[in-house]
Amino acid sequence: MQPGVDLPGVMDTFQEELFASAIRLPLAALLGTVLALRPRRNGTPERQPAVVQTQIILAVVGSLIMLVVGASLARAFGIVGAANLIRYRSKIDDPKDAVVMLCALAVGLAAGVGLYGLSVIGTLFIVLCLWIIEGFEPQTRLFELNVKLGDQTQDLRPKIEEVLRRYKARYELRTAAEDTVSYMVTTPKALRTDRVSNALMELAPDNKGAVEWAEKAKDKVPK
Repeated sequence: MQPGVDLPGVMDTFQEELFASAIRLPLAALLGTVLALRPRRNGTPERQPAVVQTQIILAVVGSLIMLVVGASLARAFGIVGAANLIRYRSKIDDPKDAVVMLCALAVGLAAGVGLYGLSVIGTLFIVLCLWIIEGFEPQTRLFELNVKLGDQTQDLRPKIEEVLRRYKARYELRTAAEDTVSYMVTTPKALRTDRVSNALMELAPDNKGAVEWAEKAKDKVPK
């Protein structure tokens, strides 16, 4: 390479790294947000928050990786080889966790090829993006609730549901039998289920009954 020739995509100084990062990473996040939050047509499935967040971060990761590659073919092959080393042998419930692995790979590559400013700015920007978008996640928990209050369970259904509403829980009846009812219940994250259980047990004659809570992953609930 001849001295004094500024090749596109090549960052030779720390200032160039900061300037490129300050423009390209926010732009990628903005464009990723536009795509992830595009208007939804009537009848299309509702988008899951985790998927929307993952799409935004993927745009940032793509921009960061291309900043690392620059005009270097060797770096491009190196990134492909490093990405092939990642094997997900354990189940990942949140797709963002998989994307954060790619983020860690990207900033590690940036630091490894000497793009120190890019690695630091990239890390801070991704952390900021995750902190912002995760702040929009609903702070709730999902349970399968089984209530058994003896032979009067069906008669006590209105009071059971009144207790759930009192604790600001949203519920959907799933099964109903003579001696048991089952709900899918969404509760505030800070709610202590033992308080709800005690209130439900007070409805049972002689406090003889059973209340069972089974927490569910939100993306595993049958529709």
